[in-house]
Amino acid sequence: MRLQRPLLLTLALTLIAAFLAGQPSTAAPPAFKHPGVLVDQAQLDFVRQQLQKGAQPQTAAYDAMKASTYAALSYTPKPRAIVECGSSSNPNNGCSDERNDALAAYTHALMWYFTRDDRYARKSIQIMDAWSAVLKDHTNTNAPLQTGWSGASFSRSGELIKHTYGGPWAQRGRFEKMLRDVYLPEVRNGAGCKNGNWELIMTDAAIGIAVFLDDHAAFDKALSIWRGRLPGYVYESSDGAYPKAPSTCPKNTRQEIVDYWQGQSTFTNGLAQETCRDFGHTGWGLTAATHVAETAYHQGVDLYAEAGNRLTDGFSFHTRLENGAAVPKNLCGGTVKKGLGAVTEIVYNHYHNRLGQQMPATLTYTESKRPAGADYFYAWETLTHANNPR
Repeated sequence: MRLQRPLLLTLALTLIAAFLAGQPSTAAPPAFKHPGVLVDQAQLDFVRQQLQKGAQPQTAAYDAMKASTYAALSYTPKPRAIVECGSSSNPNNGCSDERNDALAAYTHALMWYFTRDDRYARKSIQIMDAWSAVLKDHTNTNAPLQTGWSGASFSRSGELIKHTYGGPWAQRGRFEKMLRDVYLPEVRNGAGCKNGNWELIMTDAAIGIAVFLDDHAAFDKALSIWRGRLPGYVYESSDGAYPKAPSTCPKNTRQEIVDYWQGQSTFTNGLAQETCRDFGHTGWGLTAATHVAETAYHQGVDLYAEAGNRLTDGFSFHTRLENGAAVPKNLCGGTVKKGLGAVTEIVYNHYHNRLGQQMPATLTYTESKRPAGADYFYAWETLTHANNPR
């Protein structure tokens, strides 16, 4: 029997829709999932269940968080209208205060979720309100990076309180306006030819703010920046004889790339643009890239899959050396500055616990850093992500 054309068209559209439904999205979803900045409700509920059972490593991680100054109910924020941060936070006019207050706001938001004690939610709100009442700008040379550090934590705290706490937050609109008008413009367009950790940290903040504000355009912009930066930050042999340039940085000759990669002229899978600078900044870049991928994952965009082996190779390369592997003579002149930091929980959780991939060097390093604490723009990731299959 011959099918009529409208019926054929309907069947074709149905098949296409079914196919697309099974494919990961590459752009912002029609509606954002909340909470969905770095952590989602299923992950948080899993942690809460683990804590009720006294399971490890979550219980030790929770105890460390609760004992920290960031979780003190007596915590007092120190907001200011202009945060001035030069290179290496010198001058430091509000830089440490802002970062610490943003981490404290996030810490109290987590404490609220796990304890259901309203005092923690109110303290998180107090900290966020204190800053939204006065902050006008970030200035001096480190302004974009400072905005990224603090914006990443503030977006997470705002997201949790907005979508899990039923109590009053009278000044929520003012906090949203601060993120929209003070933070997002500073971080949304990337960092050009600065070292890659800048742009990845800024993008971490940008995607978190985008989800919190339900800003689809800002979300898609963050995806674009990440997609252009990661291949310019972690090398894979499929890139060719030397690394790619980031999409925001117009370097296109081998010598320009070598200079940008701290003088390193031989390349191997997992090497990062800042490896020969030091592992501390490299750890920031790698974990910020992972934060972006984790937030996107909760929103239905699988940047982890798009990354191919870059994230697993990047972390494995550096954790092997942190674990004591010999430094090759052709790497950074035979000497590296270790200190990657407690930045591996989320990447290990995704690739191992969700996907079943083996990352032995990263596991050894991760376990040696548990429970992970809080610093600059990452906090309590053993608690939120260790062995968390959600």
